[in-house]
Amino acid sequence: MRKTEGDGGSTVGKHQWKAGFAAAAAALLLLAGCTQKEPAPPKETADPPEGEHPSGDLAPLEKRVTVTIAEDGAASGAGFYIAKEKGYFEDYNIDVEFAQFANSDEMLPAVAAGEVDIAGGVSTASFFNAIAQGIDVRIIADKGHNVPGKSYFTFVRGVDSSIEEYADIKGKKIAVSSRNSIDSYFFDKLLEHAGFTEEDVEFVLIADFGSMLGAVDNGTVDMALSIEPLIAQGVLQGMHERFRDATEFAPDTQVAMVLGSPQFMTQEKDISLRFMLAYLKGLRDYNDAFQKGEGKDEIIDIMVKHTALKDPEMWEQVQVTGLDPDGKMFVDNIREQYEHYKAAGAISGEIDFDKAIDPTITEEALEILGPYDRD
Repeated sequence: MRKTEGDGGSTVGKHQWKAGFAAAAAALLLLAGCTQKEPAPPKETADPPEGEHPSGDLAPLEKRVTVTIAEDGAASGAGFYIAKEKGYFEDYNIDVEFAQFANSDEMLPAVAAGEVDIAGGVSTASFFNAIAQGIDVRIIADKGHNVPGKSYFTFVRGVDSSIEEYADIKGKKIAVSSRNSIDSYFFDKLLEHAGFTEEDVEFVLIADFGSMLGAVDNGTVDMALSIEPLIAQGVLQGMHERFRDATEFAPDTQVAMVLGSPQFMTQEKDISLRFMLAYLKGLRDYNDAFQKGEGKDEIIDIMVKHTALKDPEMWEQVQVTGLDPDGKMFVDNIREQYEHYKAAGAISGEIDFDKAIDPTITEEALEILGPYDRD
């Protein structure tokens, strides 16, 4: 919920929650709501000639505001952390605060009510069911996908495993952290690519990613769907090896998305547009660092400060989360995942995707910034 400079403040209730696609110590989404009455949106100043503002584009807001983000240290929140630390939010007279919730069942209604402005969402049947049942949140930008050849969310096998090709997975025990989620979607896509069904392998449910490390290492399971930095740590410790790359069997897959409250996206566009400009600038610095090697030490320092991975040297080893520098999502895949869960009998109700997926603010910000130079 909005706070402006001079307000009496807000009461924030903090809870903790764990998403279906938690990544051990690396990827939790925490949120908090506030109970203060919503003040009128601040007025923006008239725009002087371009280049005279600290941001280099839009004028800062006349009145300072605070935007509440649902984030506690997931690596996929890099765009938020970088924009905060490098002053991109400050350039628009925006403060950001990171808030916490017990679980997604509490978080999503808070976003829909405007008590939280921005959140992270991971594809699960329960997420889509919430939207289908009337929880109005908007899917607005990329917050995580696999980079071809450098997947941060993929399968691992034991170091002495006989699994070399897709055909070798037949009859093997494969650990996955949850059903009817992005995790099981990847599992199903693996089987489909290999030409198998679940009857050809043994599905093993291990909810904790950390426990998967030991299960693969001691041979309790043959393969597991894991995530960075646990993948890199396990490789360095000789506990497992990466099996191929997830983009071979699940290309162009949207793992996580930025969510926005409908109020923030439509009634407070002067704020949300500036917020998105700052976010995209953070994503571009992230890509400069991890894809081009430019300014990498500075970005690693920021990631060390804000995430659970505190070893700078490990940031040189992990295959980092893909974050599109233009904020673009694999929209068709979001719809495909919904249909996938629906076919499995896990969805109750229909979704108006033309309403739920709304990258308007992201597209407007991109028009101002221009496309990222990927060369």
